[in-house]
Amino acid sequence: MSLTPSTMLPLGTIAPSFELLDTVSGYRLSYEDIKGEKGTVVMFICNHCPYVIHVNEEIVRLANDYRVTGFGFVAISSNDVVKYPQDGPEFMEQVADKNDYPFPYLYDATQEVAKAYDAACTPDFYVFDNEDQLVYRGQLDDSRPKNGIPLTGRSIREALDALLGNKQVPENQKPSMGCGIKWKMQQ
Repeated sequence: MSLTPSTMLPLGTIAPSFELLDTVSGYRLSYEDIKGEKGTVVMFICNHCPYVIHVNEEIVRLANDYRVTGFGFVAISSNDVVKYPQDGPEFMEQVADKNDYPFPYLYDATQEVAKAYDAACTPDFYVFDNEDQLVYRGQLDDSRPKNGIPLTGRSIREALDALLGNKQVPENQKPSMGCGIKWKMQQ
């Protein structure tokens, strides 16, 4: 397990559009389909990463707390399923069901969406405002597997609360840390 940090996409970037398969509903969903009135949280996750498994409970709580306030949430898996079959769409549906994901769990088969977001690790988080401009990217909070710090979602909650209060999201943001995205071999 190689620890990889976020690449920290520049703030102000407009949310890259996408249309991907939702492994739970079987429908293809776009950014426009999932975006919220107040803003949108895009999460790059996967099934097997211990860093994602560590935060699953908090990302579910976070989405449940903030969806009702007007935020859209989506999770995307972009890993190479040839080398990591446990991250395939059929298993994504099982993980979403087991964890009661209250958001779509999309499969990025070509990895083009991960590249458009400059995603580097799982989990990797992006918060866009109601004009689809990036206002936060990086960690969920300071908790990591085995570091003893409780999960709170504090970093993202502060960004979402700032948007709700029409305040500036602090620009001093910490990168997420996790397993590197499992890229396909270039042809």
